[in-house]
Amino acid sequence: MAHELGLPCVSPGAGSVLRLLAAAGSAKAVVEIGTGTGVSGVWLLRGMRPDGVLTTIDVEHEHQRIARRVFQEAGFAPGRTRIISGRALDVLPRLADGAYDLIFVDADTTEFAACTEAALRLLRPGGVLIVNGAHANGRISDPAARDVDTLTIRETVKAIRESEDWIPAVIPSGAGLLTAVKRG
Repeated sequence: MAHELGLPCVSPGAGSVLRLLAAAGSAKAVVEIGTGTGVSGVWLLRGMRPDGVLTTIDVEHEHQRIARRVFQEAGFAPGRTRIISGRALDVLPRLADGAYDLIFVDADTTEFAACTEAALRLLRPGGVLIVNGAHANGRISDPAARDVDTLTIRETVKAIRESEDWIPAVIPSGAGLLTAVKRG
């Protein structure tokens, strides 16, 4: 479905990492920024506690309609997902501080910095931040790559790596997953 709409979706390898990290943290409250067609949301839900709720944010109503159907077809009750329409940068300020176990950012790279700043406020100590696309489509290690997306990703990785607030690692799965645990 994602490919039919021209949307990229997480690879099975990246999805299995999402499921693993949600399960390792016994995640009950998860935020996904960028619903897409629900592929990554299904991976996250499969790793979350059975009573967990996935809050997923996207600006595209049509994508959310498809995702709602995908979640249902995957066997998840409607109460397991909270689908919010809107720009992440407008929605995130309305979410509760320290209330989330995991945040998955799969948004436009121009919003990475703002989303990671919001994640610091939203995550509980020990909570996990995952940012999709850390490899910048293979350009991250090319010093000649100076496009806006690559520079933004480099800046985001550097900011998290140098921050005392995070314990980071880049997991080379799928498009690259910048992963960080919030210090307590």
